[in-house]
Order: sequence, then C-alpha cells, then structure tokens
Amino acid sequence: MQRKFHQYILISSLSRCLTLEVNHKTEAMRSTCFVYLLHFVILALLSVSLVQAEDAYKYFTWTVTYGTLSPLGSPQQVILINGQFPGPQIDLVTNENVVLNLVNKLDQPFLLTWNGIKQRKNSWQDGVLGTNCPIPPNSNYTYKFQAKDQIGTYTYLPSTQLHKAAGGFGALNVYHRSVISVPYPYPDGDFTLLIGDWYKTSHKALAASLDSGKSLSFPDGLLINGQAHTTINGDQGKTYMIRISNVGMSTSINFRIQGHALKLVEVEGSHVIQNMYDSLDVHVGQSAAVLVTLNQSPKDYYIVASTRFSRRILTATAVLHYTNSHSPASGPLPSPPAYQYHWSLIQARSFRWNLTANAARPNPQGSYHYGKITPTKTIILANSAPLINGKQRYAVNKVSYVNPDTPLKLADYFNIPGIFSVNSIQSLPSNGPASVATSVLPTSLHDFIELVFQNNENSMQSWHLDGYDFWVVGYGFGQWIPAKRRNYNLVDALTRHTVQVYPNSWTTILVSLDNQGMWNLRSAIWERQYLGQQLYLRVWNNQRSLANEYNIPSNVLLCGKAVGHHL
Repeated sequence: MQRKFHQYILISSLSRCLTLEVNHKTEAMRSTCFVYLLHFVILALLSVSLVQAEDAYKYFTWTVTYGTLSPLGSPQQVILINGQFPGPQIDLVTNENVVLNLVNKLDQPFLLTWNGIKQRKNSWQDGVLGTNCPIPPNSNYTYKFQAKDQIGTYTYLPSTQLHKAAGGFGALNVYHRSVISVPYPYPDGDFTLLIGDWYKTSHKALAASLDSGKSLSFPDGLLINGQAHTTINGDQGKTYMIRISNVGMSTSINFRIQGHALKLVEVEGSHVIQNMYDSLDVHVGQSAAVLVTLNQSPKDYYIVASTRFSRRILTATAVLHYTNSHSPASGPLPSPPAYQYHWSLIQARSFRWNLTANAARPNPQGSYHYGKITPTKTIILANSAPLINGKQRYAVNKVSYVNPDTPLKLADYFNIPGIFSVNSIQSLPSNGPASVATSVLPTSLHDFIELVFQNNENSMQSWHLDGYDFWVVGYGFGQWIPAKRRNYNLVDALTRHTVQVYPNSWTTILVSLDNQGMWNLRSAIWERQYLGQQLYLRVWNNQRSLANEYNIPSNVLLCGKAVGHHL
C-alpha cells in the first residue's frame, strides 16, 4: 500500500510537469521534472521485471476413465487419464505452479497424489485420504500446487482403493531454471521409463481378495511405460538422460542396458556423485536419472528390467535403437547382479550427495550441514504382518492404520473430535497385541528427527514420506541399537523421499520438519499400505500463520463429519 501511494505521488508530480508550458519552467523546475521523469522510468522498468519474474502457471484438465487394453497380451480393464496409459507426463520448471482440474468418470471415488512433490505449506493438495476427500464419481476437483524449490524425477499415482493396480500413474519431471547450473553437460535428449510389476487381475478383484484377509499372489509380469516392449531412439555418439521410476505394486527391480554404462546423476531431486554402474536397483516408489552415452557400434541393444529378490524372475525388455543401426538387438540379455541383499545394500551406500552442486537453488547442496544438527527426537518404527480378527493386516509399532470417513486435515482444521488421536501409536516398537486405529504421531514444526525403520520380517520394505525429502544416513543388518550411530554418514548422505529397508535390517533417516501439515508416512508396497502399514505425522505450530501454512482452499471438498462446516 505504501509503495502504491509513492507511485501515485510520483505520477501526479510528473503530470504537473508535463502540463506546464515550456516558457514558464525555471531551471530548477526543469531539474525537478527531470528527476521525476528518471524515477518514473526506473519504476516502469522495475514493474516490468517484477511481472516477468512471477513464477509461471501451467493449466491442465484431466479426465479419468476406464478403458480396455492388453498390457500383458490379454484384454483387461485399466485406468486411463485423457485416454492415456500411463497417464500424461507433466514437465515443469522449478517454482512453476500447477492448476489441474481432475474429472472423475470412474464408478468409485478417486484421488491422485504427487509422489515427491513437497507441497510446501500446502498439505491441502497432497491428494491422500488423510488430507483430502476423494473426488466422487462424475465430479471434479482442481489441484493447485507449486514445484517450490525442487528439481528432479518424480511420479504421480492414485492413492485411493487399489486403483494403482489398474493404472492412473504417470511421470512428473521438474527441470532446473536457466539461471541455475547443473553438474553435467546438457544431454542430447531426455527419456522417461516407468517400470513396474503388473497383475492381469482387475483392481476390484485384487481389493476384494485383500478385504477378505488374503494376501496378493506374485505379479504376472513387468511393464515398461505400460507395455511389455518399447523402443528408445538415439544418435550414435550422443548422450541421453534416462529417468527410471519403479511404479509397481510390490517388487524391487534391477535396470540395465546391454553394452552401456549408467552414469547416475540424480536421485529424487538430489544431484549425486556421478559414479558409473552396470546396473541399478530401484525399489518400489523410487526414481533415479542416469546419463547414457551411445558409444558402441551402430546396432540395437536390449534395455532390461527384472525383479529382484524373488524366486520367480519377471523380466521386461525394451530396445535402445541407434538411428544409424541396421541390426536388431541380439545376443543374451545382460545378466542381473549375481548377489542379492548385500550387493544391493553396498550399492545403496555408494549413492552420495554432490556437495558442490546446486539443486533447485543457487547455494550448493553441501551448504546445509545436516550432520552437525542434534536430533530433537528419535522415532523407531517396526513393521509387522499380524492377523487381526482372523484377517491379514500390516502394522507399524503394532498399530494397523484405518482411514476414517473424515480426512485428518479437515478434522484438525474444524476441531472435529473423535476422528484421530495423537496417542494412538507410540514412537517406539510395542510388544503388545496388534490393533487397528487411525494413527497419528505428533511432532512440532522445526523439529529435527532421527527416524529408524526396523524390519524384522523376511521381505523387502519400502517407505515413503509425503511433504519432505530426508537424508538416508544408515543401512544395516540385524537390530538397530544406539551404537549404530557411529556408522552414520553425516557428511554426504543423499536426500530422497522413498527409502528401502532390507529383510531383518534397519534404515535410518534424518528429517528436518520445516513443512507444517498432516503428512502421510506409508509403505510404498501397495498391499501393505492398503492393509494398514502407514500413519501420519502431524507437524504443527499452535500459531496459525500464512508464514507456516496456507489457508484451506476455497474449493475444498467436504465429506464425513466435515460436511456442513463453513470455511
């Protein structure tokens, strides 16, 4: 307001100067008018630069429908977005805003969540059942969010029911601003590969099986970009970025390209030390970007993804086609790693933060010395697979999560009692019987927490946290004890949003809770998430302020006990 008042005074003074006859102007008046004119020009230029500096908006309208495709050779019902399977790819630049109108033409309520987008101060747009009412059939909701201070390789996916088993997922890539450098030469092209296990059984039948207390069988196959076979074209001698995301339901994958090395450059928004790999393990929900130079003789080469740590190995192939090739891909497929969990853990430890590289902001990643911060709280979460009332469930610290009919975020905002309790789950493993509850862990805004995932089962785990990335400071076999802290990487651990935990092992992350909201911490293995292996972190400050969190959206959907409340 004060700046507008000064603008008004300046313009008024300049107008008076222009209306005076030249002969009536004194030398002093001419000098004064010149100063006004100079200030006006500067103000005009500044206004133009401010308008140009505003972060751009991108607008989308997506319609979600059923369709019939044959990803594994036989017709089945899939979920399409604007007729596409997988859904449309979103390409953004750091800080761009998304306004996306999602129209639900399914016969069930539906939501999308934005896997890895931090939703700064904006858990209202996170798209999970703890924050949002699902979009009813034949209705719509408009998401509004910003890729604030982020770059990297991400995905989106359905968070409702078992819709993910039918599709509805896609790629979301955030590119750097032109004023921010990247620690590698610009690639000659950019390809995204969405890889995941797949069932021929419909998502409704799979959900019914889980509801009856039965676990899911092993998947029927692997898909790359929704197909059993696909092709990437490139010119000999050029270097391409390949973005890899595991969008599957349950299985880790190994990715490799016949005759070509993979230079790892980015993991879920972190620029990493650029090591070379023959193959990469990518666990459920994770993403990574590699540079591949087409430096072999001109022919076609196999791109291979195969399941890891499974008795039955599923394999999907694609083709890397040199544009001057006259020979099809041939020879045996490149072999997967000969070793299992230990090999994978050693590879995971080799992923390190590039301390001197910028990410989305001009300051180097290493300028934040996370290892010198003393955690305010330690939380240990142990997963388990109990039977509750004779049915298979999955639990965290013996509590199996159930979704209430009212999103936790709305219950919190409107002070609706009886929806959740911050005493429903403990921050340490429990020896008591397993139970069901709507589990929420209370934390304070600006806490710096040490979070240990303890896996005492014989299967892989994969954990995802909405609203944040975190430093993965330690992996180890057996039981975590405080003495394990001696082996933490407190210098150059990478940040990411989804981390694996090996069987009968532990993984430790450090999280700076600088983003107020209600944030979902869940198993990325979708059967386990569906049957209760999740909870919410309530990151809170008692002073309601726009500096901490945005207001409730004017178009918010209300459901459950929130119906009838006024914004």
